[in-house]
Amino acid sequence: MTPAIQTLKKSGVAFAVHEYRHDPRTESYGLEAAAALGVVPGSVFKTLIAKLDGRELVVAIVPVDQSLDLKALAAAAGAKKADLADVAEAERTTGYVKGGISPLGQRKKLRTFIDASSADLEKLYVSAGRRGMDVSLRPADLVQLSNATVAGIAK
Repeated sequence: MTPAIQTLKKSGVAFAVHEYRHDPRTESYGLEAAAALGVVPGSVFKTLIAKLDGRELVVAIVPVDQSLDLKALAAAAGAKKADLADVAEAERTTGYVKGGISPLGQRKKLRTFIDASSADLEKLYVSAGRRGMDVSLRPADLVQLSNATVAGIAK
């Protein structure tokens, strides 16, 4: 059981675990998840780690069929600039590996931002903390559990 699933169980919110066979040759973990789960890509969200003004790490959660708008993230966070964190730093900070970074149960609590498109969904899918495993839950529950700020951060 991953830390993300442990966090969800402790919280008491409704969620479901969805496992699928991960292909290590895949280029897009998120699009692979959407296809394997038979859901529209806009309902599957990827968890990215960004660095604000070269110092503060934050979590950005955006649909897998879109990109993170770094300028919009910086603006939402009150920073001048945002860049994606390097993979090693993201893995070390979250305790998860690339393609399996969950917004829940991370090693270190980071400020979190989720794209506003999530509010239009009945449920969304995010990584459960391992490649080949996602969880589905209500967007409002994810916002609450991750203490996320909802903002237009995808393009």
